[in-house]
Amino acid sequence: MTLLSRERVRVVIQDDHGAMARALAERVASIVREKNAAGEWATLGLATGSTPIGLYRELIRIHREEGLDFSRVRTFNLDEYYPMDPGSHNSYVRYMWENLFKELEIPPENVTVPDGTVPKGDLDEYCRSYDAAIEEAGGIDFMLLGIGRSGHIGFNEPGSPRESRTHLVFLDSITRADAASDFFGEENVPLEAITMGVASIMDAKEIALLATGEHKARIVRRAVEGEVHPDVAATYLQGHPNATFYLDRPASAELTRVATPWLLGEVEWYPRRETEAVIWLSQLVGRSILRLSTKDYRDNHLSSLVAKHGSAETVNGDVFNRVIARIRGKSRLPSGRRVLVFSPHPDDDVISMGGILRKLVENGNEVTVAYQTSGNIAVFDHDVRRYLDFYQRGEAVLGAGAGASDGRMGEIREALARKAPGEVDTPEVQALKRVIREAEAVSALESVG
Repeated sequence: MTLLSRERVRVVIQDDHGAMARALAERVASIVREKNAAGEWATLGLATGSTPIGLYRELIRIHREEGLDFSRVRTFNLDEYYPMDPGSHNSYVRYMWENLFKELEIPPENVTVPDGTVPKGDLDEYCRSYDAAIEEAGGIDFMLLGIGRSGHIGFNEPGSPRESRTHLVFLDSITRADAASDFFGEENVPLEAITMGVASIMDAKEIALLATGEHKARIVRRAVEGEVHPDVAATYLQGHPNATFYLDRPASAELTRVATPWLLGEVEWYPRRETEAVIWLSQLVGRSILRLSTKDYRDNHLSSLVAKHGSAETVNGDVFNRVIARIRGKSRLPSGRRVLVFSPHPDDDVISMGGILRKLVENGNEVTVAYQTSGNIAVFDHDVRRYLDFYQRGEAVLGAGAGASDGRMGEIREALARKAPGEVDTPEVQALKRVIREAEAVSALESVG
């Protein structure tokens, strides 16, 4: 049955990131083929980050295996940190050449990325020239966007006006926090960026916004179903005649048609959907599952669920039993055995299955956790400095050997002070960061037995 929709812009939901990348790559390829056949240029607006990597790899595959020619493709990137040297580890110039341009053999003169080295006094004129270059190229045929947790497109942060053009912007605190790991600490993330404005983006003939992962689900719902508002720049896309949100399943999880489709019309009831609906209702009305009433169901668009089962009590009991059956008590876990747990990083094991680990230990199992990485890159430099300070103060308190390691710690502090953002740590610093993560992992495991 077709449901009504609360979505104010076209949405395509794919089963996984790979399917989404293939669909979008084929759309881009079709534009390039059409332009090549007509002897015309194709102009693309491109984004960076982890989300479009799959798309870029698929375009590279099409170029290599199907021989699609990208020599008559012009590109304009959405944004760049400011200031930013193009050779920097975090430069979007470097990102684009490493992940796309080089492999597609696009001539360098066909590529335009905002210049993070322009003197600040010249930025206004530079930004005007950026928009002028897009206009001179005939406008952007296909614009690729991502979406930040603050709802930004490009770096159009909360408060961006609809009429904005390419400009310098101060980055939102959420944006800088999200970029912290790329810059090895939030303190290293630039405060500003050059970005195409909302109007610059909206001028594109076709726009595709990609979003993946459950961490984007909330802002995706706001952008797709909410009112247009400057605080969420992505909502402006609702007013574009040819904009589409491409989502994987996790990113679509909070859309009404996915999370609560019964609010839109009659639905087919099956066990998983029944469980989701009853848990949602329980949270909504603030009562436990077994205390939900017929009125609760009737007042919240769930009358058909009660009708299917005959009574609210029957629905409540069925769902309650399903939920209880999913809880693995000690009696349903192995006892007296050797258990090996693989964890991608330290702490992932306890965060994802701490309760199960405790029950396994209580059942007399010999539990071993194998960490697949040291996790040292997740330790920021300021954490190392803090532990060095702790160690030095501890020496003073304990007395024996106090000051013996001052010289060595001084060398490590100097190495940290000399290190540029993104530069590889010295072996000693890497070892210290590994030990910090080991200590955190051991402490976490001790908490579960």
